[in-house]
Amino acid sequence: MLDFHQEIYTHLFMASTNDRFVEAESRWDLKTLYSDLAAVKGKPLTPVEKLHLRGLLCGNSPAEIAEKLQKNPKGVETDLCATIYKYVKVFVGKGIEKIENWRNIAEWLEDAGYKTQSSAKFPVKDLLPENCIVNVTNINIDNNQIVFFLNLRIPTSQDSELSIENLDINDNNAN
Repeated sequence: MLDFHQEIYTHLFMASTNDRFVEAESRWDLKTLYSDLAAVKGKPLTPVEKLHLRGLLCGNSPAEIAEKLQKNPKGVETDLCATIYKYVKVFVGKGIEKIENWRNIAEWLEDAGYKTQSSAKFPVKDLLPENCIVNVTNINIDNNQIVFFLNLRIPTSQDSELSIENLDINDNNAN
């Protein structure tokens, strides 16, 4: 009977932790990061370790993570020191360095290439050249430079379009 209760608790706990600090998913390659840190640890990261790591990657201090999770700040700091900080330090080759600030973790992981370049997602079909319109509205020679004035249209979806009309590079020139 105890196994059944433990299984229910684990399921409920995991469901509640997976919806915390979700913005990290759009900015970081969490799947690869979890896997690489698990290799350092020697076994998969626990749900709490993943949760604390996501909190750090979202720019939260240990105290902020504790507040958002309704935990003791000293307990979260202790957990981070014994787990995530240790794994990341070993993984990025900073094993003997002291962590000056909790922000070091995100900085080191970004330097290691785990941060994704952009969280903006556009349908690729909408950004194809045949869907974009570029009109040259004026060409001038100014101070030994060729100056182009453009009208650029890049559709962002089927229903709407981003329009940059009569782009005036130089306030002194009229179209």
